[in-house]
Amino acid sequence: MNNKKKTIFLDRDGTLIEEVNFLSRLDELKLFPFTYSAIDLLKSAGFQLIVITNQSGIARGIYAEDAMHSIHEQIQIELDHAIAAFYFCPHLPDAGCDCRKPGLQMIQNADDEFGVDFSDSWVVGDKALDMETGFAGSMSTALVRTGYGAEHENLLIQKPEIIADNILEAAKEIVARGK
Repeated sequence: MNNKKKTIFLDRDGTLIEEVNFLSRLDELKLFPFTYSAIDLLKSAGFQLIVITNQSGIARGIYAEDAMHSIHEQIQIELDHAIAAFYFCPHLPDAGCDCRKPGLQMIQNADDEFGVDFSDSWVVGDKALDMETGFAGSMSTALVRTGYGAEHENLLIQKPEIIADNILEAAKEIVARGK
């Protein structure tokens, strides 16, 4: 019996929440107003939702890992605990780790813990790294123009399946496509 689940891997900053350079304080956390409806729509369509996020501010000493966990806890509260898990890479971009997007260690960890049907899953984010993660994991991809998305849209060599103004528009298109 296949227990694999269709999954949406969500970038955090610039996708679910407003972009703040090295977000470290709860008073700076602002979910986009359309994030709530997008999450509800994706959950109603049967997707498990998992956040994957690069958080090099930890390695840079800008904020402690505890501060990041507090932000994730607040996101969970605001989204009525709709996120199955948050996976993060705390390393610097040049650390050579396997967990930093576009590496697939966070995706693999999610698969090990929750079971992912990669043929029916998406990566949604605002950066080229998010799209590259989806391509590397043989998943569908959706670029949102919030955060850095409008800027990164022109940098992409390989285009995602969806380019949307925000996560709600991406969610509507994902659900309409039936996968």
